[in-house]
Amino acid sequence: MKKVFLPENDIPKCWYNILPDLPEPLDPPLNPITKKPISPEELEIIFPKPLIEQETSTERWIKIPEEVLSNYLIWRPTPLHRAYNLERYLETPAIILFKNESVSPAGSHKPNTAIPQAYYNKISGIKRLTTETGAGQWGSSLSFAGALFGIEVIVYMVKTSYQSKPYRRILMETWGGKVFASPSERTEFGRKILEIDPDNPGSLGIAISEAVEEAVKDKETNYSLGSVLNHVLLHQTIIGLEAKKQLEIEGLYPDIVIGCIGGGSNFGGISLPFVYDKINGKDVRIIAVEPKSCPSVTRGKYTYDYGDTAGMTPLLKMHTLGHNFMPPAIHAGGLRYHGMSPIVSKLYELGLIEAVSYSQNEVFEAGTIFAKTEGILPAPESAHAVKAAIDEAIKAKKENVRKIILFNLSGHGHFDLKAYDDFLNGRLPDHEPTDGEIKEGFKSIPEI
Repeated sequence: MKKVFLPENDIPKCWYNILPDLPEPLDPPLNPITKKPISPEELEIIFPKPLIEQETSTERWIKIPEEVLSNYLIWRPTPLHRAYNLERYLETPAIILFKNESVSPAGSHKPNTAIPQAYYNKISGIKRLTTETGAGQWGSSLSFAGALFGIEVIVYMVKTSYQSKPYRRILMETWGGKVFASPSERTEFGRKILEIDPDNPGSLGIAISEAVEEAVKDKETNYSLGSVLNHVLLHQTIIGLEAKKQLEIEGLYPDIVIGCIGGGSNFGGISLPFVYDKINGKDVRIIAVEPKSCPSVTRGKYTYDYGDTAGMTPLLKMHTLGHNFMPPAIHAGGLRYHGMSPIVSKLYELGLIEAVSYSQNEVFEAGTIFAKTEGILPAPESAHAVKAAIDEAIKAKKENVRKIILFNLSGHGHFDLKAYDDFLNGRLPDHEPTDGEIKEGFKSIPEI
């Protein structure tokens, strides 16, 4: 097989919730002011009740509403590809498979959660959503979902991405989104950041602070997050659930499952159904891949920290570099986040998943190889997973073993051509924080 398609009527009808299957429960989110476990009522300031219920649900399977399923069918189920050309290029005995999430209208996996989030806000009477975006994939997806359900969407786009990826902004605006470079003059926190540093390149943490600040001021406005939180990873599990069905059709099961991590959504989407298998005795390696420039898991602390820079969000127990850590302006904007999903963090602490990090140039080299062999230009974020898959395939070659490698191609790079231009012309810098820079970031972590 080259591609495996599922019939539309075989699309999963429920999302998989890993919370009841974790060997240890997650530590509760804390109120940023009292430092006590936060109540569902307190979260209702920025989230609708259905999403709050999903955030803490102990049900293994959560039914996908018909209104969400019907919109998923615009592009789902997504194909599972076998990378024959890449296998031949590497001369590896490994079988390399990838779930192609780049076929969505927004070009990434992000609509998998944007559509249910917009739906649940709509039925809860919300008129407007604010959000942040790094590379622009999440802002695009929420703008698309807002258009489907008639909700206004306001996007704070990290300034370095806003400047380098204008066509992402235009895509959001085409779907009706209103896009502002962050830090901006629109919010109190944005003005504060610009007063200190007028040339601040922005970060996901800053953009989150601006979006949350705007949301809390209006009862008809909620905040929407594209990664990190439990309900986001829940919605994304449709990726891994489809992949398992497609693998069953071919009589295959992966030895290795790979995804890139920034906040954890696409990695959780592909991996959590396989983590369930691993918890129940299946022998499968699960690898999370992050940039060396923002190594939240491989060099961060596992502790409580704010999800944003201003300290407005609940405190989450996660791997973090400190909410004031300022990542360099790398092209993989979706991975420039100081923290990590509590679920992903817990799985790493329990030894159920592994984590590796790569520099920009080696990631883009892998992305270029993938484009030349498989014809798909991967997003810089997705190229991290490509790099890990290539490394594992080379390792299989050296060991002369047949490994089945599955990775999530979370998005295409059609809006990232400047990044590839920089790589092809030797203008792409590598940056790895020094121990001193990491320690400086840790100083902003609150004592709980």
